[in-house]
Amino acid sequence: MSAMANLQLESVTVVFPIYNASARSLKNRLLHHGTGGRIGRGAGNRLCVRALENVNLAFEHGERVGLIGANGAGKTTLLRVLAGAYEPVRGSVRRRGRTASLLNISLGIDAEATGYENIMSRGLFLGLRPGQVRERMDEIAAFTELGDYLEMPVHTYSAGMRLRLAFAVCTCIEPEILLMDEWLSVGDHAFVEKARRRLEEFVDRAGILVLASQNFSLLERICTTGVLLDAGKVKARGPIREVLREYRQAA
Repeated sequence: MSAMANLQLESVTVVFPIYNASARSLKNRLLHHGTGGRIGRGAGNRLCVRALENVNLAFEHGERVGLIGANGAGKTTLLRVLAGAYEPVRGSVRRRGRTASLLNISLGIDAEATGYENIMSRGLFLGLRPGQVRERMDEIAAFTELGDYLEMPVHTYSAGMRLRLAFAVCTCIEPEILLMDEWLSVGDHAFVEKARRRLEEFVDRAGILVLASQNFSLLERICTTGVLLDAGKVKARGPIREVLREYRQAA
C-alpha cells in the first residue's frame, strides 16, 4: 500500500436537472420511489433535484464509516461521488489511495467473453497489471467454484454464477478506500458463508471503509463512525452508536 488513505469533501453539491416533467408529477414520482433530494430550480429556471448540498466531510486512514439515512437521503449519491462516478456541480473531492467500489460488482462483465477473459479484463479495470492478474488467476478461479464453466462465455452462466465470478474478481485486490452500498451476499448457503469470510477479510485490508446500509446491527459491528444524511445534507457525524441513536430518535 501507498501512503495513508484519505478522503476529503469540501462544499460538495450535486444537482440533477429534470427534463419533461412538471413539479407535481416529479414530486409524486420521487416520493413513490424514495429517490429523495429537494426539488427546486436551477440554471435557466430548469426543474432540478438537489441530491447533495454543501457536504463537508473528511475521512482518515483506519476509519470505518457508516452512512445512515432514510431512502433518498443521499447515501448512494454520496458513494458515487466518492467513487468518481458523479461530478459535483460545486465543491471538490480529494482522494488519496486506490479506490475500490462494490456499488455494482457486475459492471463491466462481458457476456460474450469467457470467465477467464473476464477475470483478466476486470482485473485490469481495477488497476492491476496483467502479471498481477495472472498471479491471482488460479486463486480467483478456485474461489468461484465454476470449474470448466470458466472456459465458456458468461452468457451461458446463471445469475448466481455471474455474481460469483464478479465477486471473486472484485475482492482480489488490496483496497485503500473501499465503498459499499449494502453488505454483499452472494450465492447459495454454502457459498454465502465462504463469501462472508472473504468479504470481511477484504474489508479488514482497506484503509478506509464507507458503507451505506439500513442494517443497524451490521453498522454497529463493522463501523466506528456514523454520518447521518437527510435530504442531501449532513445532519450529524460522530461515533456510530451516537449517530444511530439520533437517527432513531428523529424517526
